[in-house]
Amino acid sequence: MDETSKILIQKYFQEQSIITSDIESFNNFVDVELQKIVNENKDIEPTIIPPNVETYKIRFDKIWITKPEITEADGSKRDIFPSEARLRKITYAAPMFVEVSAHINGTKRESVKVQIGNLPIMLKSKYCHLGKLDNEGLIEQGEDPYDPGGYFIINGSEKVLVKIEDLAPNRFLVEKTTTGPSEYVGKLFSESGSFKIPHTIERMKNGIIYLSFTRIKRIPIVIIIKALGIMKDEEIMRTISEKNYDEMIVNLYECIDIKTWEDAIDYIAKKSGITQSKDIRIERTKEIIDKYLLPHIGVEEKYRLQKAHNLCKVIKKFIKVSRKELPVDDKDHYMNKKVKMSGDLLEDLIRVNLNILINDLLYNFQRIVKRGKFPSIKVIIREKLLTSRIYSSMATGNWVGGRKGVSQRIQRLNFLDMMSHLQRVVSPLSATQENFEARELHSTHLGRLCPVETPEGTNIGLKKNLALISSISQDSKEEETIKSLKSLGLKVLK
Repeated sequence: MDETSKILIQKYFQEQSIITSDIESFNNFVDVELQKIVNENKDIEPTIIPPNVETYKIRFDKIWITKPEITEADGSKRDIFPSEARLRKITYAAPMFVEVSAHINGTKRESVKVQIGNLPIMLKSKYCHLGKLDNEGLIEQGEDPYDPGGYFIINGSEKVLVKIEDLAPNRFLVEKTTTGPSEYVGKLFSESGSFKIPHTIERMKNGIIYLSFTRIKRIPIVIIIKALGIMKDEEIMRTISEKNYDEMIVNLYECIDIKTWEDAIDYIAKKSGITQSKDIRIERTKEIIDKYLLPHIGVEEKYRLQKAHNLCKVIKKFIKVSRKELPVDDKDHYMNKKVKMSGDLLEDLIRVNLNILINDLLYNFQRIVKRGKFPSIKVIIREKLLTSRIYSSMATGNWVGGRKGVSQRIQRLNFLDMMSHLQRVVSPLSATQENFEARELHSTHLGRLCPVETPEGTNIGLKKNLALISSISQDSKEEETIKSLKSLGLKVLK
């Protein structure tokens, strides 16, 4: 190695930590995603309210966390550092506060700052006391200045959240199948907040392209496009492609009887087994389409036309792949993958447990109202509920969604072993199945994953490690991306 390369590599590792991406992920979770989760559950309306009140609403507003602290037996609070948390076998965590207000008959009456739980803090992150200390300051606090951080301290044990490699959401992938009536199958996992909806596109032997998603099974895709607002056959054809695909003529002819969007929605309702009166049928189906069809585009009525245009793009790709004009998608290509880091994993955990806290809050409120009392917000929120559930998941590794082993005790046999554990990436595929292609080294792993470090035996190729100089980008803001695209000539659909 020449001198210049040596200097560059040394300089890189002096300025960059190998777990910078994970720390950025945690910071982004606290700064951005935590507030988004609260906004998803902003307004809470109890079903049982006091008799002299017309409307009652509990609203969650701003959420924030402070630096890690400890409450002693005498009730006093003070800052805590990681070294003390290790020695006293306690959790290195910071309190989470939410601004909660009660709205009675549309008027804001009570507004309080409430602690809803404690959040374990990642070492060396923005919210950790060690974040801004220099080497001397770290030694003073009993820390190794060369320790990279990127892990948590739960009940005195050092725990690392293992990164999970999964298929990228909101990407339409077409693959060839050997089973089932359709030669090619298109799949798309639409992810938005708490929604993770699988969509499947198939073409049966009669040439009709069908779409399936939550509660809707095998409905001709043209009928769904008509239900979303594009009624004219010519417009559907033009939106899919300038070429007149023969495959589409069969599909359009099949749906010739559907004249209005109401007919289309009623057809979907009947096929889905919704048997109420026509008005209720249509309302329920509209709700299903808005909520569960491509929720990443939007879950309101105004996004229907955008969803229709996206379905047309999906049809175009499906036809091109089935005509062999485009290759079949490679699921193992890293362009079609997403690595879930600590921030993403904590986001899943908090989202589920916040819903449990809200249900508990509603139960407490309604129980007190039944007794003829009017409860204060502070009384009905149990902060220990959220805290105990988060601590339990991080201590045992049992995560939401039935995943196991997400949180692991860090291996400290030697420095390299620890670094390796912090860089681990696990595939969710079963170790007992063959999955040869998923285990193989792919050309797109170059510079991203280590080609050597993987265990022998059943986990070979499923447990991997990030390469030393790989970094994982964070989600960029949609508004900024759209702004950049508009400057390049993007036209937005009205």
